[in-house]
Amino acid sequence: MEKLDQILSLIEEKHFSEAKMLLEDLHPADIAQLLEEMDSVQAVRAFRLLSKSLAADVFSYLEPENQHQLIVLLSDAELRRILDEMYMDDTVDMLEELPASVVKRILQLSNPDTRSEINRLCRYEEDTAGSIMTTEMIDLKRSMTVRDAFDWIRRVGTDMETIYTCYVTDDRRKLEGVISVRQLLLHPYEAKIEDLMEDEPLCVQTGDDQETIAQLFQKYDMLTLPVVDSEKRLVGIITIDDAVDVIQEENTEDIEKMAAILPGDKPYLRTSVFELWKRRIPWLLLLMISATFTGSIITSFEDKLAAYIVLTAYIPMLMDTGGNSGSQASVTVIRGISLNEIEFHDIFRVIWKEMRVALLCAVTLAVCNFVKLMLLDRLAAPVALTICLTLVVTVFCAKIVGCTLPLLAKKLGFDPAVMASPFITTIVDAISLLVYFGIATLILHI
Repeated sequence: MEKLDQILSLIEEKHFSEAKMLLEDLHPADIAQLLEEMDSVQAVRAFRLLSKSLAADVFSYLEPENQHQLIVLLSDAELRRILDEMYMDDTVDMLEELPASVVKRILQLSNPDTRSEINRLCRYEEDTAGSIMTTEMIDLKRSMTVRDAFDWIRRVGTDMETIYTCYVTDDRRKLEGVISVRQLLLHPYEAKIEDLMEDEPLCVQTGDDQETIAQLFQKYDMLTLPVVDSEKRLVGIITIDDAVDVIQEENTEDIEKMAAILPGDKPYLRTSVFELWKRRIPWLLLLMISATFTGSIITSFEDKLAAYIVLTAYIPMLMDTGGNSGSQASVTVIRGISLNEIEFHDIFRVIWKEMRVALLCAVTLAVCNFVKLMLLDRLAAPVALTICLTLVVTVFCAKIVGCTLPLLAKKLGFDPAVMASPFITTIVDAISLLVYFGIATLILHI
């Protein structure tokens, strides 16, 4: 806030060179954050102080509504300079979030080659490698020497998103190998690229799912990943910053599904009340209807509850403990599935492990609960035993249900995150009631 006030004060007093120095000392992401805290007029004044390349970097960090505000206030010449400096993947991401009228203006200001490239990238399906790749990359030929490679990198590198990893292609752009600038630096100028490059590099196709691609970045600690078409021609690269965005997006989606919310693509504060309602109400309706079965179970055992009315007081505790136990198991397994640590063929190993965990948890809870029921609640021993045995069976069943349902969902082609807390809690609630009344019938003879 202090930095913001200082910059605004300098701009207000027309000390533009000092304000520019302060801004250019900051990271582009921090400048974008400052601009988002200003009103639109203040933001455009500060934005105009930035150099052309820095302005493009800052622009890519802005939220879509702030980009829109700036675009409206910038002249065609200013906007064209920004577009010329922006990387292609950032431009495409921006266009997907802007109103049609603004997109039309941007496309009109773009040169024919850029416009053609934007249209090509926009044709790829959402959430695929093609939709998140950039086409600005360094490509070399195997016949080049290290000296030739450095000359080429110096000539075209300023327009590329990254120069640290270079790709070797033939005359038809077919991917042949990969080489890093580090390798080039460590070898003499006369060395041939074909002798230094890594043959058959890991690559993905334009239609591959972005979540799978993000997992490759995690597994192999990569900075970039080449994207090829069906004929293995190099068409683009995916950089680590895009992979991080995908990981965050996919994690957010899984969290929303586990909370019984339909996933959305907008931040909370930019999502309207009506949109939030549409995303939440389907699962709430389904879970409400399914919960009526729990009420039916209680109704069917009304006579038995009347004989031992004290049993009613412990129904919430048993249902909540069962639901929490199932949620713990399901969230653990879902996370393991998303990280590719658990596959369907591991189901029996998972069940065996959860059975032992369930037994330890259940016995611990039951013993503590039994002491509390006898000393504090002063219940009769048979009633306390009924409650504690139910607790053991409920926790045991909940853990098994919680660990198996996500794996079965994955096997059947559903998203495992759907089988999380709310859904499993509903199932476990019904199981806990049936077990409760069954044990009560056997021990209390009601």
